Amino acid sequence: MSDSHERSEMEREAARRAREARRSERASTPPVLRMEAPPASTERPARPAGRRPATPRTPLSSRLPSPPRARRPRGVRRVRLLFLGLCVVLVVIVGWFLNALLQPLGGSGSGQVRVNVPEASSTAAVGDLLARDGVVASGFFFKIRAELAGDHFRAGTYRLAHGMSYSAALTALLKGPALPPSVEVTIIPGKSRYQLDRLLHAEAVPGSYLAATVHSPLLNPRRYGAPAHPPSLEGFLYPDTYQLPKPLSISALVADQLTRFKVEMAKVNLAYAAAHNLTAYDVLKIASLEDAEAALPGDLAKVASVIYNRLALGMDLGLDTTAAYAANNYSGNLTAAQLASRSPWNTLNHPGLPPTPIDSPDLAAIEAAAHPAHTHDLYFIVRVCGNGALNFTSSYPQFLLWSRQYDAALAARGARRTEFCGHG
Repeated sequence: MSDSHERSEMEREAARRAREARRSERASTPPVLRMEAPPASTERPARPAGRRPATPRTPLSSRLPSPPRARRPRGVRRVRLLFLGLCVVLVVIVGWFLNALLQPLGGSGSGQVRVNVPEASSTAAVGDLLARDGVVASGFFFKIRAELAGDHFRAGTYRLAHGMSYSAALTALLKGPALPPSVEVTIIPGKSRYQLDRLLHAEAVPGSYLAATVHSPLLNPRRYGAPAHPPSLEGFLYPDTYQLPKPLSISALVADQLTRFKVEMAKVNLAYAAAHNLTAYDVLKIASLEDAEAALPGDLAKVASVIYNRLALGMDLGLDTTAAYAANNYSGNLTAAQLASRSPWNTLNHPGLPPTPIDSPDLAAIEAAAHPAHTHDLYFIVRVCGNGALNFTSSYPQFLLWSRQYDAALAARGARRTEFCGHG
């Protein structure tokens, strides 16, 4: 035991001296930053109990804080975002404009449309004309396309189509008029066959309008509730403006009128009239009476209401215009004999509706006849100095009072019409 103790003391003394030697050596030698490689041995060195293993020091450069990143002011970021948003909107607008202008999916259209280009028409006027007739989608974009191409168009009548692309319409127009020169004919609503025959004869149009409107293979009146053999096509000759080839042909005019009538009549809902036991032909009769009696569109449905109410009560319609039709006298001065005529068209002497319409009504009058105003009125009369307006009432004494006022105004004006007192 003593030997081991002495050796232990000696060993401790040797270790102490060795430590002092190392300390003195480190004090005399300047410190050097060294990175020593770990020992090649895979064995882990034993560590003294109660002490944590030494943690390798991180190089000084890696422990220094990173310099702060410069932040852009919020205003700059907002400006950039706004600029980017405007760029996106601009791209969308340009894309839409080019698509609308170039129409990459546009075609040659469908159906047929006759378009008359007047003399000295501007590109803008031609574009508006095509857009109005449904040939192109926009007169504005058509004008741009035509001006970019430097195109100019000749006056005349063209055969085009509905829904054409701008390029297809330009191509068709540049080929020149496809149809011969045309003439524009306007048929005023409320005019009878007799009146139109006189007008066409006065314009030196060859042929007879009366003869051409007795019947036609283009329209069967029985489909509209007319009798098997109506005396004429009165009521089916739709009033409108028609573009017809020169020289004007009455048969071509009648064909266009009948074709247009079928198109317009198909738009009318006849359920209300059917509920009152009226056919489509009866509706045409009522519409023709409205057009003959009412000068203002706002009075059409009111006149129809009076007719419906009188029919429901079994009263005579008592309309002077039917006596004028029966006598073919449209001067406004019916004779006593004409007013007393026993013609079935004279509703002063015959109950119910006349056998046929007394003129050709337009769509507004037909719609009013199919959907009359809901009133209890039984009478109407021209309003003195009313510029064509009518007075309506359900009272017969009131009607008589207005009648006396009208007669007095007529006498004071020397038998001149009293509707338009401001016109002399």
